[in-house]
Amino acid sequence: MLSLLYLSSAALYVAKPAFARQAQADLGYQVPHLVQFLVVVKLLAPAAILSRVSLPLSDLAYAGMFFHLLLSAMAHLGVRKPQGAIPAIVGLALLAASFMTQNAVRDGISPYSPASAAHAKG
Repeated sequence: MLSLLYLSSAALYVAKPAFARQAQADLGYQVPHLVQFLVVVKLLAPAAILSRVSLPLSDLAYAGMFFHLLLSAMAHLGVRKPQGAIPAIVGLALLAASFMTQNAVRDGISPYSPASAAHAKG
């Protein structure tokens, strides 16, 4: 679900770049290439998590997504648009669920997941 959220957001940014730029401007960001950068990030982060080609890269993607979602929610709240923060808050919940359960379906154990401590003890 988390990857679907990110991939659909990237698709929206690609399909409606003017809307995405205006949405960023409404939050106070006047960086012309921010939308293109976010598209790349929103495609690479789920790819790193789903492919799991590298455990450190996967954990870095989780960390990047955490900060992105947290800052997104704060940006919307900062401009007094709490409705805009809802997708980021849902994303944070999905991120937490994904991170906490990642080792249950993977062969390689992430050293940063709480499940790894239980795995080491057992």
